[in-house]
Amino acid sequence: MHTILRFALLGPILVCAVGCGGLPVDPSLFDGRTLAGWTTTGGRYDGSAVWLVEDGAITGRRDAHGGGGLIYTRKSYADFELELDARVSYPFDSGIFLRMTPDAKGSQITIDNRPGGEIGGIYSDGFYWHNPSGMERYRQGEWNHFRVRCTGDPMHVEAWMNGEPLVDYIYPADTPGFAPEGLIGLQVHGAADAAPDSSAQFKNITVRELERPELFTTDDRGVSQVTEAGRDAGWAALFDGETLNGWEPNGTGYEVVDGEIQFLWDGTSHELRSVTDHQDFHLKLDFKIERGANSGVFLRADRTQGNPAYSGREVQVIDDFHWNEDTHSTLAPWQYSGSLYGAVEPGVKDALRPLGEWNTYEIRLQGSWMQTVLNGHVLYTVDTFTLNDAQPLFVDRVSTGFIGLQRHAPARASDGPAYAAYRNVFVCDLGTLER
Repeated sequence: MHTILRFALLGPILVCAVGCGGLPVDPSLFDGRTLAGWTTTGGRYDGSAVWLVEDGAITGRRDAHGGGGLIYTRKSYADFELELDARVSYPFDSGIFLRMTPDAKGSQITIDNRPGGEIGGIYSDGFYWHNPSGMERYRQGEWNHFRVRCTGDPMHVEAWMNGEPLVDYIYPADTPGFAPEGLIGLQVHGAADAAPDSSAQFKNITVRELERPELFTTDDRGVSQVTEAGRDAGWAALFDGETLNGWEPNGTGYEVVDGEIQFLWDGTSHELRSVTDHQDFHLKLDFKIERGANSGVFLRADRTQGNPAYSGREVQVIDDFHWNEDTHSTLAPWQYSGSLYGAVEPGVKDALRPLGEWNTYEIRLQGSWMQTVLNGHVLYTVDTFTLNDAQPLFVDRVSTGFIGLQRHAPARASDGPAYAAYRNVFVCDLGTLER
């Protein structure tokens, strides 16, 4: 028996680590001599700051035009403890960034060492929490020791400065667009009026990845169950592994066999619909397909309208490997497996496993934000309300609806009664956003 963890979204995501156990400190985070293991791109706030190593510390300065930027770890982290020493010129602005990705939000612990600035505020495209007392405890001109703990989803950020509590903040459950894991970043904020020799310096940088509780257990067949920790985190099974209870078949074409919902070539139904409606949620499921398969996952689909792909959303499931050859047609970029049908092509082209092998989707939909992960590869993180080429516009689609599994069987293209199968279908309902 082995354990399945969540979302490697944005990879596995979603619950707080327990205890202080974890992997050993990563000795390669900063070697004290070079910037090996660090990069200046890939984290949403890339810039043009100048980064070098001086006096055994990562040192950042503005560029010749006053521009700033970040330097990031090359490795992505989800739940972790970070320790470092920081020294920031006065007046100058810096910060420690958590879970940074190009397309989703991360979090910043501010080290804004300027008049009116904040040490230990929580910022992400705007302030979430102000810290009026942090500046009083910051040791000007000296090295200050920071310990940062980042866990869970919603993200829980804890920090200590020089051994004293600095911040303890949990992002509201109804705030969308945050990555469940990402790069750790260090900042130089652009400032045209700062002294030319102003700098933000960091040394003695270590990180320890934290273990996460087991949300699911899996038997030798590959069939999973939600653990007590998973239930506490809000996860529930949409498919019980034995029946279609909780689903509306709307016709024939399905069979439950050995913990799987098998999609038969022969039948009259167009989709399985959950009997419950969902608005903001994290969905996890496994699927496998045969040659010629055409299916998909419907999200927030309207029960009263015709095509669920256009009243709600559809994440495509299709035979990428043979479709064009067998049908003498050409898939559009937004028709391949993992695409947001009609709107967004998958950002990773080879995430789908060979025919007959199981694949795992992790799909998070919260407000207008949507993220799809296939087999641990983040395919996209997108604000669907900004997709102005989609028809109809996502802003005009329903905000609550059923979760569905599409049965769109073409002419038989392989042996056996079934062309697709689904198993391990779980959902975690999230806080609902006011629109």
